[in-house]
Amino acid sequence: MTVRELAAALDLSTLTGQGHLDREVTGGYASDLLSCVMAGARAGDVWVTLQGHANVVAVASLLSLAAVVITEGVRPDAATLERAEAEGVVLLSSPRTTFAVVSELARQGVAARA
Repeated sequence: MTVRELAAALDLSTLTGQGHLDREVTGGYASDLLSCVMAGARAGDVWVTLQGHANVVAVASLLSLAAVVITEGVRPDAATLERAEAEGVVLLSSPRTTFAVVSELARQGVAARA
């Protein structure tokens, strides 16, 4: 599944990275602790979090994540959005809770890695 297909299936808003929506999603990870994401997420994963600050962009870029889904209607500030765009990080948004988004990802076949 691509990021574009995932965004359409979950009715996610694309905040940044329009030119990178054809990335393949190879797994998923959910956490709000950056240290856990750095230890557990893998390149190609979609990361689900309610965090919307600049450090999310740094971690997503460092790990080559397919996309980040920011939940609960959290809106990153303009500087964070600019940084994400400059680094090619796809930020998606949902008004739903992290649990609801992760549940839908699982229904769509996005799996956690063991």
